[in-house]
Amino acid sequence: MNIECFAPVIDNDCKILILGSFPSVKSREIGFYYGNKQNRFWKVLEEYFDEMIEDDIDYKKKFLLKHNIAIWDIVKSSSLRGSSDSELKNNILEINDINLLLKKYPDIVAVFCNGKASLDIAKKYFPNINFDYLPSTSPANVSFSKQVWFEKLEKYLLITK
Repeated sequence: MNIECFAPVIDNDCKILILGSFPSVKSREIGFYYGNKQNRFWKVLEEYFDEMIEDDIDYKKKFLLKHNIAIWDIVKSSSLRGSSDSELKNNILEINDINLLLKKYPDIVAVFCNGKASLDIAKKYFPNINFDYLPSTSPANVSFSKQVWFEKLEKYLLITK
């Protein structure tokens, strides 16, 4: 069975793109990015911007766009049944066209990959793009560092001012 990723959350004001690998089972169940309550993605953004993020898809979209952050996944479709990034690489059916997205949204100045799987896949298919690594916010990543996220976001904020 072919499983599709979500549409990107993006608009013309976005300056940063954060690429995940592919939606987890929990994310697919709720129909939006980083749906596993144990995933640190939304918690990191809450802390960095010192704002509460409501558990509501429309609110999360507005929050991201308010801060000029776009999100998407590198893998467009997969036959992956579970959530394991190690299994994802063997189940890729189609990759999202990051080049096309960046052409359509030329104000994006930084492309971050949320985790090693996202980075490895992105570099393989788009060697011409300069991707920046962020430690995976997945609960499976025991060596997660929010400080790295904060430093990279701060660097982005300095670039766009």
